[in-house]
Amino acid sequence: MQPSLLAQLTVPPVSEVKTGDGGLDSTLITIVIAAAVLVMVLLLVRTLYVRRKAARALAAPKALAPQTATAPLVELPKVVLPAGEAEVLRLAEAEAARKSAEELRSQRAALAAEGKGAEAQALKDQEEAAKKLAYQAQKSAEAEEKKRHEAEREESKRLAAELLATARAEEAAAKAAAAAEEKVRIEAQAGQTLSGGLQKTKNEGFMSGLNRLFGGAPRAIDESVLAELEEVLFTADIGVKTAQGLVTMARDKAKRNELASADKLKDVIRTEVARIVDLRASHTLGGGGPPHVIMVVGVNGSGKTTTIGRLAAKATAAGKKVVLAAGDTFRAAAAEQLDVWAVRAHAQLVKGKEDSDPSAVIFEAIKLAKENGADLVIADTAGRLHTKTPLMEELKKVKRVIDKALPGAPHEVLLVLDSTNGQNAIMQARQFHDAVGITAIALTKLDGTAKGGVIIGICDELKLPVAWAGVGEKVADLRPFEPKEFVQALFD
Repeated sequence: MQPSLLAQLTVPPVSEVKTGDGGLDSTLITIVIAAAVLVMVLLLVRTLYVRRKAARALAAPKALAPQTATAPLVELPKVVLPAGEAEVLRLAEAEAARKSAEELRSQRAALAAEGKGAEAQALKDQEEAAKKLAYQAQKSAEAEEKKRHEAEREESKRLAAELLATARAEEAAAKAAAAAEEKVRIEAQAGQTLSGGLQKTKNEGFMSGLNRLFGGAPRAIDESVLAELEEVLFTADIGVKTAQGLVTMARDKAKRNELASADKLKDVIRTEVARIVDLRASHTLGGGGPPHVIMVVGVNGSGKTTTIGRLAAKATAAGKKVVLAAGDTFRAAAAEQLDVWAVRAHAQLVKGKEDSDPSAVIFEAIKLAKENGADLVIADTAGRLHTKTPLMEELKKVKRVIDKALPGAPHEVLLVLDSTNGQNAIMQARQFHDAVGITAIALTKLDGTAKGGVIIGICDELKLPVAWAGVGEKVADLRPFEPKEFVQALFD
């Protein structure tokens, strides 16, 4: 290790510095001790200051790391490193040398004033040497400081790279999570096909009987085949009128020798069923108004509230602004269930107090929808048992009030039927249709019953189209009913 620059500084021995009367000058000793103490205090203060400044800088990042076009933004703290031991020592040596030079200058001036030129000149040489040492120590300290700043820059770059790598990793993880969430959403929206929802009807309902009749070895059409067909159809849930029509058609064609085999008879029945259910319904949830108003009716337990919620979700997903009217004020849980669906579907809900006037609630919902520029209003209604006359009278009143709120509305009157009720669903549809004029039907719970043939009876007897088919628990499981898809699902 190189000797300290301070150690190289030559201070004249006490014996060489004399006062005018020949005694020792004790002033120099006192000054040197004071300078040493001062240097130590300064070093201590500087060290504390540097550490506190570094802590504040790390705690409050301000600078931004350089960014690329695709790099995530990261905040980079300014790195401040404390002065190293060598830098502190050189600063102390420079300060001590400057103090020594100042003291020597004072002493030299005093000797010169006393006329002691030789002694003053000797001190001048020492003063110049002290100044030179101070300069060298200062330059050494600056070199150490430069190294420190370079180390700060390197540390800053390292931190920038580390923060950027972390940010990119977090960004990649977020993208992966979003992709996984989107995959789940897509799978959830995919839902079940109509064919999948009709498996029980196909395997356990009237189609299973037809398949037994038409399966196996080819059979000629005779009275026994027609009798079996009659039994299958009349025990199915397609309704007596529809079953009678199909049997009569089969007998007529058999008499005219138009049926060569049982397979041909199956084709004839398929063609007739396709003709019966080929009633087109709208799936746009729009076209009237604005707002387009759908009045939804049905008995309790048919799946009315769930159907309304799913329709609202489909509409909002298509970019429509939806208002739901909680018009079933006679059932305590109806408004709460609709409120849950409104949140899920991002729709606005208008509701009143329990047992309040349903017509007033729906009127206010339409009024709000008009003021807010909504695209669609779906109005829930009471769903007490269809055998109670007052219910039908209440629904007639609701329909009149809707027309007052928006002339020409409701644009659709949708009847929700539980397909598990079989032929009873046909009776319900007839009573609701007579009361309020049904425009379309939503048939729910098709996946849980073998009575999907009720669709054929409803279309045949009432000439009402089935617009929606519920085949599962997901939002997407409320599917637009397509007649061709229905026939294919049953017969293929």
